[in-house]
Amino acid sequence: MHHIFSDCNMNHMTIKKILKMGNLALLQKASPINNFNTKALKNIIVDLLDSMHAHKGIGLSAPQIGISKRIIAFGVKDNPRYPHIEEIEEGILINPTYGSIDSKMDYALERCLSLPGLRGRVKRYTNIKIEGYDLHGNIISMKSDNFFARIIQHEIDHLDGILFPMRIENLQDFGYDEEITTRFTD
Repeated sequence: MHHIFSDCNMNHMTIKKILKMGNLALLQKASPINNFNTKALKNIIVDLLDSMHAHKGIGLSAPQIGISKRIIAFGVKDNPRYPHIEEIEEGILINPTYGSIDSKMDYALERCLSLPGLRGRVKRYTNIKIEGYDLHGNIISMKSDNFFARIIQHEIDHLDGILFPMRIENLQDFGYDEEITTRFTD
């Protein structure tokens, strides 16, 4: 991933409120970014990363902080919500897309900052190819698997107005953290 902070205004730091399920803004399809390397775009990215860190997330989409733009942030490092997850380098993707590399899918419990305290078992592709852009409009293309692939699919869903409970096949696989984690392992 590309380091974005070198040319972002570090004086601009805002922790945004996370919108919760039920807010209609989370159900809208986000607009693509057409102008790269702008001050407004840099500020959105800083806000997104600051908010993700402050709320101890491992992924966050711009719509979750009330900005209907196709931008996601991700990264895992010493996260108390995910103590056993391998480190994933922090990054952002603008106008991201993905495609499955093969037909392999698996189930895992997911949670979301927009649904605090809830988890659900969701089926997702295991191996994906990701494409998107960085702050400067350079193309980013990479392959991803397992947990990182799941994060990317979850965050891109947010850009299309999809929350993870909409992907749960059996609502018996959805519930509060402390109850459902006793039934499934990650």
